[in-house]
Amino acid sequence: MILMEDIIREGHPTLRMRSEEVTFPLTAEDKQLASDLLEYVMNSQDDDIAEKYELRAGIGLAAPQVNHPKRMFALHIEQEKDKDISLVAINPRIVSHSVEKTYLSTGEGCLSVDREVEGYVPRYSRITIKAFDAEGNEFKKRLKGLPAIAFQHELDHLNGIMFYDHIDPKAPYKEISDALPYEGE
Repeated sequence: MILMEDIIREGHPTLRMRSEEVTFPLTAEDKQLASDLLEYVMNSQDDDIAEKYELRAGIGLAAPQVNHPKRMFALHIEQEKDKDISLVAINPRIVSHSVEKTYLSTGEGCLSVDREVEGYVPRYSRITIKAFDAEGNEFKKRLKGLPAIAFQHELDHLNGIMFYDHIDPKAPYKEISDALPYEGE
């Protein structure tokens, strides 16, 4: 089980590395890693488990954040209106995206960042993605809103990019052209 002490923090060199493609079939170690990443985000959203193990809540966790520079991450997002998203994405990529952008009006956070970072992080409003599951099956999804934002945040981790790299340091709350804020459900 992944705990907070297993998650590396900003400044660690692995967070700035471009992760390696994962080969199939997955090794037992990679299958376990995929399972552990998803288990963490699910457990972190369960109040009782999160309190018991002192887990910070998160909706996504990438392999580099637990010091495994592999192209793999997990997302778990429960939504009121849309279908819940719960997946492991291996060798993920964005195959198309909207011109329109969005951003979280409250800013983004990260399990590898222990401080508040203010500012808007521009993201594509809608994306079409392709990835593989732990069994090696390719899947394609269209994402919008919070799932699209979270997918792009985690994909950045696989490329050594931190969310705050996208924030304008001189004007963190500068209006983003062609963007509407994502306010949630």
